[in-house]
Amino acid sequence: MTLSTLIIRIAIAAIILTLVVGFWKKGQKSWLMTFAQNFCGVLFLFSGWVKAVDPLGTAYKMEQYFDEFYSTFEATWFGFLAPIFPVLSEYAIWFSLFMIIFEIMLGLMLVLGTKTKFTSWAFLLLVAFFTVLTGFTYLTGHVPSGVNFFNFAEWGSYNANNMKVTDCGCFGDFIKLEPKTSFFKDVFLLIPSLFFVFRHKDMHQLFSKKTNSTILWLALVALVYYCFANFKWDIPHADFRPFKEGTDIRAQFEAERDAMAAVKITDWELKHNETGERLIVANDEYLGNYKDYKGVYSVVEQIKGKPAIPITKISDFEITDIDGNDITEDILGKTAPHFLIVNYKLYGDPKAKKEIVRDSLFMLDTMVVFNADSGIEDTVVMEKFDRIVENEETVIERNWKQGYIDTHVNKLKPFTDAAMEEGFQVLMAVGGSDKEAIADFNNTTGLNLDYGMADDILLKTIVRSNPGIVLMQDGKILNKWHIRKLPDYEKVADKYLR
Repeated sequence: MTLSTLIIRIAIAAIILTLVVGFWKKGQKSWLMTFAQNFCGVLFLFSGWVKAVDPLGTAYKMEQYFDEFYSTFEATWFGFLAPIFPVLSEYAIWFSLFMIIFEIMLGLMLVLGTKTKFTSWAFLLLVAFFTVLTGFTYLTGHVPSGVNFFNFAEWGSYNANNMKVTDCGCFGDFIKLEPKTSFFKDVFLLIPSLFFVFRHKDMHQLFSKKTNSTILWLALVALVYYCFANFKWDIPHADFRPFKEGTDIRAQFEAERDAMAAVKITDWELKHNETGERLIVANDEYLGNYKDYKGVYSVVEQIKGKPAIPITKISDFEITDIDGNDITEDILGKTAPHFLIVNYKLYGDPKAKKEIVRDSLFMLDTMVVFNADSGIEDTVVMEKFDRIVENEETVIERNWKQGYIDTHVNKLKPFTDAAMEEGFQVLMAVGGSDKEAIADFNNTTGLNLDYGMADDILLKTIVRSNPGIVLMQDGKILNKWHIRKLPDYEKVADKYLR
């Protein structure tokens, strides 16, 4: 679905609701206001719902924003604000839940026409917040690599590769909008936002205050439960991501790789060697008059066209073993069913500890040995104990979160042990960790699995659970489970493996 199609459908729904309010309920004071209420309300209900399906996705997106805001503010006069963002990042999931529920509740309040003054101001503030996020996403496309966002004098022409956050996540993974489109969408929504603030007395009220209040409380309870069900207790009930059940990763990976290889250069971004002036030159012009540009301009970047098919996170599917050897082809080419355990983060805090290590020192000594039979003396070098010394060494220990370890030992290990006993391979892909941490984790849990390493963002995209279990065969995803919803191995085996 495209944004245009979505807007048309939302407009149709808004027109129907407006007619209901006007002719059935006879509650409108202004046809324009009623339509604006319904249009913005339905838009927020829908955009909130596609995020409520996957609250973790919004949380991960906010973590990206907070990380970039930290880097941006740290190097400026606003550096005193920078420490706020790592704290917000730690609570990104709660920030995500609040924002999603707030957005949906505002959409419902607009349609119902309740608490009009509060609703109007809250809608304006939320749209302004979204505008800041999408504006930052879009405008970083003008900021060259190595340049701070606030150094406006060094901004250049727009380049999508410069963007720090590649999409705003306005509609979750349901629709991926171009940052520019998303930004201007929010700028446009500021118009009805201001209209609501200044003319909130003209808003319709669909039901009585008591009925509206009852609907809102019931909706709030249902929303909280629904959001938690989509990340805390299970994976999202609707999967809009590229790694959904039934996806042929290998086929899509090859198709996207071929599409990117076929992309042609359309323009060249050049920089004058003396003045620093930047300009965009068409590919034919640059190649045809190369001698005129050589020595005068330096190439900043090649600007390429769009691939024939959309490029998804599948293009980033890469897993290595713990020694750094690429095993992606082995995983995607395996014809027998196998399990990929996704662990985007090992929850253990490294802690340096000083230990006294006792060591024995030996010295070399020579001894003359007389051979009575031959009458010859031989000199023999022997190792002789000298003394014991004590050395202080720094040892890295990891304090694993007990609940996290218990989940692996009590829930995951019986499943993986049964699978390996029947000859099926189980590989755990770990993100953001190192060889030593993985070895310690394996010893602590007793899983005794094969381990690989992958980008944590890739692993978060594959399955919204940590750990999450993915059943694959011949490069295809047969099914995947949240750890809390992992069936008994026998049930999985009877359905997929036997």
